[in-house]
Amino acid sequence: MPKLWNETIEEHRRAVRDAVLEATVALVAEQGLRGVTMSRIAEETGIGRATLYKYFPDVESILLAWHERQITGHLHQLAELRDGPGGAGERLAAVLDTYAFIQHRRHGHGAELSALLHRGEHVLHAERHLHGFVRDLLAEAAAAGEVRDDVAPDELATYCLHALAAAGGLPSEAAVRRLVAVTVAGLRRPS
Repeated sequence: MPKLWNETIEEHRRAVRDAVLEATVALVAEQGLRGVTMSRIAEETGIGRATLYKYFPDVESILLAWHERQITGHLHQLAELRDGPGGAGERLAAVLDTYAFIQHRRHGHGAELSALLHRGEHVLHAERHLHGFVRDLLAEAAAAGEVRDDVAPDELATYCLHALAAAGGLPSEAAVRRLVAVTVAGLRRPS
């Protein structure tokens, strides 16, 4: 097959897949996890059920694929901040702030959906990846004298990520900002 034909087919498949993911998430938000069927997703997406089953075996697999895409996007966003301009301390603060707001938004899923989405190897892999790059950024900031060096960067990364996970239970963006400020204050060099 010509290259252009292959690219067109792949673009079509990607568009169908994206439409299925978005339609499913919208339906779950509207009707709840148990109220969504493959038939309803196919109807909402404008494809046949047989076509839908070529892409995904069930609703859960669609939601997990959507979640993996979300996590990949979040990690990319955080990596851009980590690798961006400024000193290590500034970049660290930007990463922690953004991570806290990601946590704050994620808890809008509801308990049942969160239980489904936040298990599995893709989540563990993402958490290890995030921990590693926060740790490395902390080590860089400590070497530059911008954060404390009396606690190992690995421990500080654990502290930051666990503290900021609490943003998911906070009622407002102002509360999230206060949590970030308290967390960052804990990273300051002792006087």
